[in-house]
Amino acid sequence: MNTPILEMKNITKDFPGVKALSDVSFEVRSGEIHCLVGENGAGKSTLMKVLSGVYPYGDYSGDILFEGKTQKFKSIADSERAGIAIIYQELALVPELSVYENILLGHEIKRGPSVNWNETIKKANEMLKKVRLDINPASKVKDLGVGRQQLVEIAKALSKDVKLLILDEPTAALNEDDCDNLLDLLRHLRDEGVTSVLISHKLKEVIRIADTVTVLRDGKTICTLDAKRGEVSEQILIKHMVGREINNIYPERKGRKSDEVVLDVRDWNAYDPKLGRVVLKDVTFNLKKGEIVGFAGLMGSGRTELAKSIFGNPDGYEIRGELRIKDQVVHLRSPKDAIDAGIAYATEDRKGNGLILIQDVKQNITLANLHQISRRGVVDVNAEVKTATEYKEALNIKTPSVEQQVVNLSGGNQQKVSVAKWLFVDPDVLILDEPTRGIDVGAKFEIYTIMNRLVEQGMSIIMISSELSEVLGMSDRIYIVSSGRITGELPTVEATQEKIMQLATS
Repeated sequence: MNTPILEMKNITKDFPGVKALSDVSFEVRSGEIHCLVGENGAGKSTLMKVLSGVYPYGDYSGDILFEGKTQKFKSIADSERAGIAIIYQELALVPELSVYENILLGHEIKRGPSVNWNETIKKANEMLKKVRLDINPASKVKDLGVGRQQLVEIAKALSKDVKLLILDEPTAALNEDDCDNLLDLLRHLRDEGVTSVLISHKLKEVIRIADTVTVLRDGKTICTLDAKRGEVSEQILIKHMVGREINNIYPERKGRKSDEVVLDVRDWNAYDPKLGRVVLKDVTFNLKKGEIVGFAGLMGSGRTELAKSIFGNPDGYEIRGELRIKDQVVHLRSPKDAIDAGIAYATEDRKGNGLILIQDVKQNITLANLHQISRRGVVDVNAEVKTATEYKEALNIKTPSVEQQVVNLSGGNQQKVSVAKWLFVDPDVLILDEPTRGIDVGAKFEIYTIMNRLVEQGMSIIMISSELSEVLGMSDRIYIVSSGRITGELPTVEATQEKIMQLATS
């Protein structure tokens, strides 16, 4: 257990205008689960991309030793041949292919020039047993839930005789049951001799699973902590990650909400003609001025479908029911109608649907309200820069310039750009779908502070979140959704995680 399987010494990696890693040293002992934590932009993913050959030898300075030998990985294939496999948050599976085809993709078992499908299926079954996934290997990946897809990705890595398994935010999109299952699997693999490096922003799961934790901040190694010596706690990790203590991650809100109802949804039903099923059934709820209403429920419960159906119904559901804004019945037939009516929606998938990653910060911030900065159909670039700079400063978006491409920002700063985009349309109602997914504790605190400031100024917020502690910590009231229905409403003072889960599974 004390022998290092991996040593990274004095790793430095530069990007244009940014030093992503500065003299980072990182050591992983054989047969342990080693967690790598830090704020967005701290350098965690960059360090792992150096290790896995995404950034090849010569593209960085410093040394990598794996199993005692100096390595000069020129590609991902080189690191895989050495026994290193990395699983990213965005899974690298082919949805239309079967499970067994995905598991052996790129290293198929062959008989001469042809694939030996019998042996391929046999090998795939062995890997599925290793990850304790009981499914038909002929199933298409697209038909599996996210949790099962994650296990298929791990089975794929294990099929390459992996010695060091790197997982980058593996639980970000998982519900609590799937998360527990994955952490239990990592312990099982550790007992079978597989060493793991886990990158995670969920500090509670880090504390549950880690043997050792290394903290990065601003591209530098801050410390390495031994869990067995009692060195790992949430407060200690937060202090090292952000460079200061955050005693309460959910900041106190000032001011009091009004009794004025700004959004009233009654007997709301939605049928999805593409899936051929009802996705929302008899949903009734309201939102008052200056309050945060949380929506809790399991993945697939209908929370996102509800948000989209209200925000102009972009997915084309067949809708029945009544929607009132400030006591006026409205019919919103497109997202533009919703924006004009004072509703904004920050999607859960900021990279896929919320932002245009190849465009810069200023273009993303002003995208939903271009007429505000246009003259005779032409964008006033000076006004665009001025607007974006104001939001950059107000939301503390960390970027060298508003002309920086959004793809180069950390997850937390991308999320702030997404929020800024919708604040620029000046909505009365802001729907935030998984507002802190995949971002670190410091960025979460900043997002929560922004939310509190907005409701203190009179905005109303619907927050959809899979993190029950977040729902409890930020909401005034909580609606629980299960199978497309609202199964309960709880004031936060009466709500507990147990009560919410009971209603979420009813």
